[in-house]
Amino acid sequence: GAGAGDARNLGFVLLLLVLVLGGFGVFQRAYPTLLAWVLRRKLLFLTVPSALAVFGAASWLGFGTLTAWLPERVQRAPAMVALAHAVPGLDREFMPALDEGGFLYMPSTMPHASIGEALALMQTLDRHIASVPEVEYAVGKLGRAESPLDPAPVSMIETIIGYLPEYRVDAEGRRLRFARDADGTFLRDENGALVPDPRGSPYRNWRPEIRTQQDIWDAIVEVAQIPGLTSAPLLQPISARIVMLQSGIRAPMAVRLRGPSLEVLADVSTDVEAIVRTNPLVNQGAVNADRPAGKPYLEIRPDRDALSRYGITMRQVQDVVEVAIGGRSVGQTVQGRERYPIRVRYPRELRDTPERMAEIFVTGADGVQVPLGDVATLAYVRGPQMIRSEDTALVNYVMFDRAPGVGEVDAVEAVAAQLDAAIAEGRLTLPAGVSYTFAGSYENAVRAQARLRLLIPLVLLSIGLLLYLQFRSVWTTLMVFSGIAVALSGGFILLWCVAQPWFLDSTLFGVNLRDVFQLGPVNLSVAVWVGFIALFGIATDDGVVMATYLKQQFDAEAPASREQVRAWVIEAGCRRVRPCLMTTATTLLALLPILTSQGTGADIMIPMALPALGGMTVALVTLFVVPVLYAMREELRFARWPGRSS
Repeated sequence: GAGAGDARNLGFVLLLLVLVLGGFGVFQRAYPTLLAWVLRRKLLFLTVPSALAVFGAASWLGFGTLTAWLPERVQRAPAMVALAHAVPGLDREFMPALDEGGFLYMPSTMPHASIGEALALMQTLDRHIASVPEVEYAVGKLGRAESPLDPAPVSMIETIIGYLPEYRVDAEGRRLRFARDADGTFLRDENGALVPDPRGSPYRNWRPEIRTQQDIWDAIVEVAQIPGLTSAPLLQPISARIVMLQSGIRAPMAVRLRGPSLEVLADVSTDVEAIVRTNPLVNQGAVNADRPAGKPYLEIRPDRDALSRYGITMRQVQDVVEVAIGGRSVGQTVQGRERYPIRVRYPRELRDTPERMAEIFVTGADGVQVPLGDVATLAYVRGPQMIRSEDTALVNYVMFDRAPGVGEVDAVEAVAAQLDAAIAEGRLTLPAGVSYTFAGSYENAVRAQARLRLLIPLVLLSIGLLLYLQFRSVWTTLMVFSGIAVALSGGFILLWCVAQPWFLDSTLFGVNLRDVFQLGPVNLSVAVWVGFIALFGIATDDGVVMATYLKQQFDAEAPASREQVRAWVIEAGCRRVRPCLMTTATTLLALLPILTSQGTGADIMIPMALPALGGMTVALVTLFVVPVLYAMREELRFARWPGRSS
């Protein structure tokens, strides 16, 4: 990392080069001996790629899913249960979250909270969040602009949080270096500022216990626990706006309820919120149901009988209410390029309570001044906070977020199963006309999966067609195509390994390797599938190189014995193992720096690179699979037609 110094970073890079290239050099020297041993034990060797394929499928789908066809008695065996827990399968999501350098904290207060109380809560929240050392600024927003595109109620607070980069950088994002003494302490001038030094070390802005952006978010959530405010899911400004524009919610996912009235939706939302909060795959603190009703409204209901007694028209009452309480625009003031409306109404002290409003006079027919309370009723009533509709039906949302380490699709499917079970058991009753679906980024994941189900078979079919046009043989094509199955298994196995805490859990130069390569659970997303599609294209390279030479060798002359078949296969392997290893080595060395990158786009590139890295590592098995399968075919042909050319 940046804080380790140039010398240790250079030593680490050289060590990686020595390990990769040196390991491939040893493999090249041992390859003839290994290939000769494998050719004498073909069936025994083929259990290796078969086992890799089974383990790769279990890492992808889960061991329990893969063995669901077994009898229940077998599935409940202690060993099977242990394997099902150890290899649960990959969680699913749409895309990994990009690091935007900031958060969007959007809690809610009660619908009946006044503007003054909501403003005080927002200011308190800003102060608490700004007290986190890693936070650069925290700016809260209350209410909305005069635009229908931002229907934010007063009870919803939006706080944009910007945090400091891990290391101090200049205006162009380059890390700055500062002088240090012999003890490693950063030097400061008489004003307390760091002393710049091009040969110095980067200065880390974060505390030692803060390692990732998730740690900063956890610290923010801890200080943002304020009575009267709900918690909020982890959101970032840009991604949150995209989700809000797509589905109208301020959370990654939500239960969308449709119903005939707001009162019914409010009751059902409360019941659904209580059920969703108990789901272990859901972040309990982020579950929050919108309160569509409960906003206090002041209603002024004119008494038509009283109005007729005083000779007052309805229009007169409405004009008084508009001018005295609401305010009437009477003009506009122009100050340069700025324009401000001029609004006339009573002073605040004459209209701040219903009792004072009742004392506002309305002029009668004879010029008599009649208090508004004598000709109208003023009372508070509960009304809607915000009215939403989709497809001609009223809509309300129960928002939630996944628990740490859980994929979006898995969390939504778990909530859907829980709600279905609650309805079946009678714990949740949906009134007539009420239905529910799911909204949020989950919908993007569903659409992406539908496209990938079409795209991935099309890619595999295209690769198979190209291989057939090259070799003009179905069996040779299948031999080379087996490299894709092996590489696919290797990619899934590596995705399972990086989620295990024991994988690369060792220290080198005082730094844990899991931190260096940023290893952690990776969900199955569009980025991961793109990495697999790229892997499909390069996984067949070794097989094509090997099979091309084998085809040329056996097309030129017919073998005279089985021993000659094996000798030719070994000769072809020895001639082609070097270019195959060069292809694999360059791919691995090109992918390793991606795992250590921390710049813009690293959140997408790391999940995209892991499948190719794991697949190309395991693809070395292809250097044995293709020769073994080719030798098996030629030996069978020799047994049936001795002396006949293939």
